[in-house]
Amino acid sequence: MLISIIVPTLNEETNLPVTLRQLAQRPDVELIVVDGGSTDHTIHIARKFTSYVFLSARGRAQQMNAGARHATGDILLFLHADTFLLPGALEELQRRITGDGAVGGAFDLHIDSPGRLLQLLARVSNHRSRFFRTPGGNQGIFCWRQVFEKVGGYPEIPILEDRAFARRLRRAGRLTFLQTGLVTSARRWVANGVIKTTLVNWWVKFLHCLCIPPQQLRRIYDGWLVCGTARGDKSAIIPPGKQRLQGQR
Repeated sequence: MLISIIVPTLNEETNLPVTLRQLAQRPDVELIVVDGGSTDHTIHIARKFTSYVFLSARGRAQQMNAGARHATGDILLFLHADTFLLPGALEELQRRITGDGAVGGAFDLHIDSPGRLLQLLARVSNHRSRFFRTPGGNQGIFCWRQVFEKVGGYPEIPILEDRAFARRLRRAGRLTFLQTGLVTSARRWVANGVIKTTLVNWWVKFLHCLCIPPQQLRRIYDGWLVCGTARGDKSAIIPPGKQRLQGQR
């Protein structure tokens, strides 16, 4: 079963090698990178790992939709450039999406920081995404390609496109969640502070519930937060016991 992994990028030269290196040689993976206009070496780095490198209009939703149009895999997995998979994650994904009869799903959020506040934040986020069945983009949302096409892909809005797409998937059928297998960078929380970042995220989501236009929400979000810088080799800060995917319950 072929999995198309779609990675949207914008100036991700530091993070990208870590994310792509483990996926480039897998025969069951079609690795697609869609760049939104990087001014660093992102495109050059991406082409070292895959020949499927495309350019599109800037914006994660537009980039991921563009990648899906080029994909030929049975399953689509949308992976942020600062997020990477542990060994065994793709095998578990295939087992769960077929065994559970799901239209799609996501991984639980795990952040590459031992900080207690971030670990608490991840647990709260996982409970929320499972309860409401609306995972975030940094959880590696996946689905059958036919389902993606049926629901119309990602809404091309400048922010919260992941939540909007998750709601489309939720209406299409059952979602499954994998407890382990994915780790995402703590760079934004580190750069802006955990409490500030969390409060801004909550505020933007609250304003979204009040029907504030997405373009305005994007300006509010960018006005308060900076992207942050990546850490070094992420594998060095993952406890040895978590280097491989653990069994699902």
